[in-house]
Parts: sequence; C-alpha cells; structure tokens
Amino acid sequence: MQIVVAGQGYVGLPLAVRAAEVGHRVVGYDVDARRVQQLAVGQSYVEDVESVRLRAVLDSGAYCATTDAAALAGYDLAVITVPTPLRDGVPDLSYIETCARTLGEHLRPGATVVLESTSYPGTTEEVLLPILEKASVLKGGVDFLAGFSAERIAPGNKRFSFAGTPKVVSGIDAKSLDVIRGFYDGIFDSTVPVSGTKVAELSKLLENTFRLVNISMINELATLTDRLGVNVWEAIEAAATKPFGFTRFTPGPGVGGHCLPVDPLFLSWKIREELGVPFRFVELADDVNRHMPDYVVRRIVEALDKRGTPVHRARILLLGLTYKYNASDLRNSPSARVAELLLGLGADVRGADPNIPDGDDTTLHVRRVDASPQEIAASDAVVLLMDHTRFDLAMIEENAPYVLDCRNRLSGANVEVL
Repeated sequence: MQIVVAGQGYVGLPLAVRAAEVGHRVVGYDVDARRVQQLAVGQSYVEDVESVRLRAVLDSGAYCATTDAAALAGYDLAVITVPTPLRDGVPDLSYIETCARTLGEHLRPGATVVLESTSYPGTTEEVLLPILEKASVLKGGVDFLAGFSAERIAPGNKRFSFAGTPKVVSGIDAKSLDVIRGFYDGIFDSTVPVSGTKVAELSKLLENTFRLVNISMINELATLTDRLGVNVWEAIEAAATKPFGFTRFTPGPGVGGHCLPVDPLFLSWKIREELGVPFRFVELADDVNRHMPDYVVRRIVEALDKRGTPVHRARILLLGLTYKYNASDLRNSPSARVAELLLGLGADVRGADPNIPDGDDTTLHVRRVDASPQEIAASDAVVLLMDHTRFDLAMIEENAPYVLDCRNRLSGANVEVL
C-alpha cells in the first residue's frame, strides 16, 4: 500500500520506518524542513530509530521524507501523528486540523485516514471527520474510511518494543475497523480491536490518567511521611512484595514529558466542557504533580540552612535534567521548574546530564557542566533528579558534601532521600 505518515516525530518516524520495512511504500510528511533534511540524509533524531534502519529504507526506496504536500497524492492509508498540546488548560487541536485539511485535499475514494494523536473522546468523529469531508467533498464511511489508534510509544524502553506492544484499533464503522486492523496487524505482533473510536480515545487517556493519579498519590505521601519520620521508600518495597492488588509506584520531583502532564487534562477538560462537572482525581493529581518541584526546593533550602549556607550563597548541582530515565527528552521536565525556583532564590545553579546533546537545553537557563568529582565536591548541594546509568553513583556519594536523592539510589551520612 501507499502509506502517508503525517508527523515525523517520536511517534511518526518509528511507525513510518516499520511500515516501510514490512513492505509498504511510505511517505513521511512533516512541515519542519530541518527534520526532513536530516531524514533525507539518513540521520535519525529519534532514539528508537537507529540511523542504520532509516538509511536502509531510504536506500531501498520504500521510504522518503518530504515537506511537499503534493507528494501525498494517491495514498491508500494515512496516519496522523502530530502533537496535541495544552494551551492554558485547553486542548490545542490546530495541528490535527491543519493536517486533516491537507490530507483531505488529497483524499480519494476508498482511502483510509487514521488518527494516532492523543486527544479527548470524540475527536475522530467530531473534529477529524468533518474536516476531511469538507476538504475532499467525500463522505466518511461511504466514500472513505477513518478511525483512531492511540500510540503507545515508550522512548528508550528496551523491555517493551515498538512492534511487541499490543495496538488498540478502532474505526468509524465495521469496514473501517477491518481495514485499519489489517494494516496494523502487519506492523504489530498483536492488535486489540474495540467497538468505536471514542472507546479507543478514552483507553489512551485512561492509561496515562492511571499513572498520573498513582504517581501523584505516592508523591504526596512522600511529602507527608518525611514529617512523620517514616521511610516511604522502605514501605513501598514492603508493599510491593504483595503478589496481587498492588502496583509499585515511586516518588520523584514530578512527572514530565509529552503524556502524563498533558493527556489526563484532555479528559478533565472534556468532562468539564460537556458534563459541567470536575474530574476531581485528575485535577487533584495535577495540582500535586505541579507542586512537587516546590517541595524539592523546600527540602534543599532546609538542608542548606541546617548546614549554615543560605540558598542565595549556595552552589547547587542538578543531576539528570530529562523527564525520563536514560532518555534525552526535556519536554515538561520538572528539572526546569526546580532550576527556575532555585535561580529565583539567588542560588548558583548548574546542571549535568550526559544524555542531552549540547544546545538542546535552552529551556533550563542553567550552566551545563560535567558531573566530575571536582564539580560535585565544589557544590554545596547536589540534587539527583534522574538516575541515568551514565552517572557514577559511588563517586557522587564519595565526593558530594550533601545530596538530596530524589530516586533513592544513594546512601551515606551526606545523603537525604526525597
């Protein structure tokens, strides 16, 4: 089949390359000319797609990248994998809308459009479908097919592969579901068909809401047990020995990335907008998560005060700036808020993260340094925000005058855990 994957980011590029590898002719469409230039010469910027795989599908002619919408003509199936950010608490679907208009202009009878971008229940049928119909002058379910299949990408996750993760699929009607499932059956090891697009859209939000609520609960518990004098980490490990009825979540400086701080709020917004009532669990979890960096900073200030160093005269080293373990992604990372608060208090703040390429940390406004023994020893406080494997934890323990360990990986008289 002739496939279009619109959006060549962390979701779209792995799908496009995999589809090309299994025999489809794939056009990777993106409006970012810089991205397309990199892809055209076989340079992957997505950690789950090695450049050697990209070059192989380029050389075979099975894949090409373009910013030219004219190259979309004649597609059999198109997948939309564009961003869906929040703007002041309101879902921004403008990327979906723009992409739908572009695809609609090239939509032909018998073709299929699948939305993978995360959004609230109803987006496929209430937003995507009308735009496609208007742009193409065709009727969904009669002249063309459509559906929704949420992405389940876990960047850097070596345990659960892209193709090995079950894929939820849906369609606006039975024929749409049949065609969409058939496509994804050739991409993934297993598919999970559901009765409609709203169910599929909700399932994605449910997955991430479950995680946000539970992480936020354990984060709030950590802020309380510290004052009770109880080691929450030990309690978690004890509870996790129960072989049923308990899922292990651990505290941290706050969740980040493109999913957990965003997706549940799509659902919360939709419920308020359509039903006029709050989704209280999500709103409370979001509030707890947003204030975890404040708690981290409070702990740092208190520890420095005990050691006779006011925060405005302190040199503070933040270790692990990304939102996720062993990743290079800074999107919505709590490290940015921790740094902002400490800088506002007058501290000399530095950051070390071996996973972030130079120049990709412009949102942090802190001086980048190496996590060397000298840098660590010269700091009044070291904060382990993310415990990447490239950090020498034993060396940190040995050289740091004081460490606030947000991941429970260090020990010693100079270490406090979150």
